[in-house]
Amino acid sequence: MIHRVLDKSKQKEVEELFTSVFTASEGEKEGKLLGNLSSQLASNLDNNEIICFGVYEKEILIGSIFFTRLEFSKPIQVFMLAPVAVSAEHQGKGIGQALINYGLNELKKRSVNVAVTYGDPSFYSKVGFQSLSENVIQAPLKLSMPFGWLGQSLTVEPIPTINERPMCVKEFNAPVYW
Repeated sequence: MIHRVLDKSKQKEVEELFTSVFTASEGEKEGKLLGNLSSQLASNLDNNEIICFGVYEKEILIGSIFFTRLEFSKPIQVFMLAPVAVSAEHQGKGIGQALINYGLNELKKRSVNVAVTYGDPSFYSKVGFQSLSENVIQAPLKLSMPFGWLGQSLTVEPIPTINERPMCVKEFNAPVYW
């Protein structure tokens, strides 16, 4: 397996992966929603505000994750992990966890302070995420399931309290994702 930082040239591959994974697991509507989101994110990859990592097996993309910057008025680097997809035939083999850990290590190299995500606590706890109160770091929009707001420090310091709602990349600025 080869991990790579992806660029805009991989937009179609990424979109097809996310569409197929989420259609199979959540249905056609969710597949289209996440396929479109991943396509929009991939079309705006800049390796700064929007970063995408992929894992390949025999030159075929079998997993992908995005990290997007959350902007605060104070000088702190916080990135949100979402969405994540691993092809159906490769799920349950630790590929997603390895890909997430690869991405988190790349963020540490970039001096990112905190990573957050919005998802299943039982899955993300396997890669170091813990429940995160919105009294510490708020989500960019109102959460429909607050128990899914998770975070981890990427430094030796604990997650700092930030008393403001961050701005997210425009692709996530819609209530349907929250």
